[in-house]
Amino acid sequence: MNYATAITGDRTKAEDIVQEAYIRFHPLGREELESIQQPVAYLYRIVRNLALDLGRSEMREQQRHTAPPDWLIPSMFTTPEQACLRSNELEKLAQALDELPQTSRRALEMHRLEGQTLAQIAEQLQVSLATAHRLVRDALVRLARALPEEIASGDVPRD
Repeated sequence: MNYATAITGDRTKAEDIVQEAYIRFHPLGREELESIQQPVAYLYRIVRNLALDLGRSEMREQQRHTAPPDWLIPSMFTTPEQACLRSNELEKLAQALDELPQTSRRALEMHRLEGQTLAQIAEQLQVSLATAHRLVRDALVRLARALPEEIASGDVPRD
């Protein structure tokens, strides 16, 4: 526990990691256990890897919620043509947003602009969690389809 706590900085997470390590280590057959020359070191390695994986997944999750997609980040235009193209793209997005069904648009606003979870959206819109997810996903797909392919896929370099 102390080793996992030192890596994660959180005793609760460390408990989960130690339990997961035990679950991974316990089902090994007798032959597999006997082939491990240093079982304690093996357990420490499992704990370390699980703790690092947890840290990475938490970091990815945090970045996903804090970093907006590239197409939402304002950029400086070097030429009037670029400014005109970006303005046209924004008009297409605004039109696509206006064409969304009211429920889909509200779900998208709640999720992307207000930072609400799908569970909160489902509760407020009085729909199931799966329906809330579908509403947000469908709205994002419609907006992505309104953009040129290279922008929607993120292949355009930023200015």
